[in-house]
Amino acid sequence: MLRISKLTDYAILVMVELTREGEMLSAHALAERIHVEAPTASKVLKLLAGGGLVDSYRGANGGYRVSRTAAQISVAEVIAAIEGPIAMTECSVEEGLCSQEDNCELRSNWQRISLAVAQALRNVSLAEMSAPVGRKSNPLLITTLNAG
Repeated sequence: MLRISKLTDYAILVMVELTREGEMLSAHALAERIHVEAPTASKVLKLLAGGGLVDSYRGANGGYRVSRTAAQISVAEVIAAIEGPIAMTECSVEEGLCSQEDNCELRSNWQRISLAVAQALRNVSLAEMSAPVGRKSNPLLITTLNAG
């Protein structure tokens, strides 16, 4: 089963919360809003800042603010800031990481699948993530039907 890490899930929650009002928030305030521990929120924010997705301001009135609007930030960017390049397998990203590489003919297919997954994630913005989806609808089915 393919899943993002809990830290990445929290990062998307943090980013949606920061883009919701466009205000600057402290790590503590964000932790309270998304119901995680403050050290976890701080860790996520440092990684997001390192990825260029949030700006950090020091001082008594400091905090974090998104670097762009929700519509300009993709889910793929948030995932990459926390987990690194989006890839289904190690060999999808870089040669020489897999001990089976010399004997395996699947690398090009894994790269193709990884590119498709990354593109799908690039096509979803934080603005879209924060918009409610009806309980009865299946966005994956809708996307598939619209693409066909």
